Amino acid sequence: MIQRNYLPKILLFFLGLVLLFVFDIGVGSVSIPTSEVLKSLFDSNGIWHTILWQFRLPKAMTCVLAGAGLATSGLLMQTLFRNSLAGPDVLGLSSGASLAVGMLLFLGRGLNFPSNEWTIALAASAGGVTVLLLMLAIARTVRDNTSILILGLMLAATTSSIMSVMQYVSRAEDLQSYVIWTMGSVGNTSWSEVGVLATIFIVGVLISVFLLKSLNGWLLGENYAHSLGINVNRSRFWIVIATGLLTGGITAFCGPIAFVGLAVPHLARLVIPTTNHKILLPVVMCGGAILLLFCDALSQLVGSAQALPLNALTSIIGAPVVIWQVMKFKKISV
Repeated sequence: MIQRNYLPKILLFFLGLVLLFVFDIGVGSVSIPTSEVLKSLFDSNGIWHTILWQFRLPKAMTCVLAGAGLATSGLLMQTLFRNSLAGPDVLGLSSGASLAVGMLLFLGRGLNFPSNEWTIALAASAGGVTVLLLMLAIARTVRDNTSILILGLMLAATTSSIMSVMQYVSRAEDLQSYVIWTMGSVGNTSWSEVGVLATIFIVGVLISVFLLKSLNGWLLGENYAHSLGINVNRSRFWIVIATGLLTGGITAFCGPIAFVGLAVPHLARLVIPTTNHKILLPVVMCGGAILLLFCDALSQLVGSAQALPLNALTSIIGAPVVIWQVMKFKKISV
């Protein structure tokens, strides 16, 4: 089989990421010409400098970290379960985070517990970590990946049912706050929050890099991975840890962002048809960042302080692309 050279496509991915990053920080309620963006970054006397450094750059960095992290989580889950429908929320982490945030917003007012950006992030982290610990305990007991997948889906269904009950009995203003949070947002992060998110992202990606050999082995099944000398139990454990860190951290600061983790790995495989995770991982990370930057740029209504919900755009834009690619290539696989 002829070895294909994917370097030009990979370079195009990174070039597209850089161009979209510059374009995204120039779009918003105050439009900044693309030609003036780089100049304004270093002109400390201009109003555009303040807008870029205080608002646009943290938002764009959050897009890159969240998009790349969710796409990486999706790749890990689809490889582990060998299921094209698996995504970063398959372990129920997003549902656990949503339940914790719902409890804070719906019950916190009665207990005089403050609800702000940091308490919401802490609540989401606590909910995600709780579900992660539960899934790790299940992974140590249940050795079958399909069973873990089913249990994760059932756990997500349970938390969603509890949230439905809480929403039914909640007050209108609390319900509105929760619904807004579930729409996903990358525009409310400060530099300190970006620093925390970047730390979580780096740890999750480093774990994924060390798992590259194991991920390639998992593609052909657990028995084949074991025959290659891979410790499947330890590998499964660290895959769950990496996914939990990335998904939990991103959900804590950005809310539950849909579609990115599910679709980007498929789109990356269609553009660069390889099963080698040494190539797939950087491409998937770059693709996730590109998708979220693109959706964030489109969500900004120029001349207005309002923005469209990020979750709506990720699905509206991404789903037709996946459908078109599947119809064109007649198949999609892990």
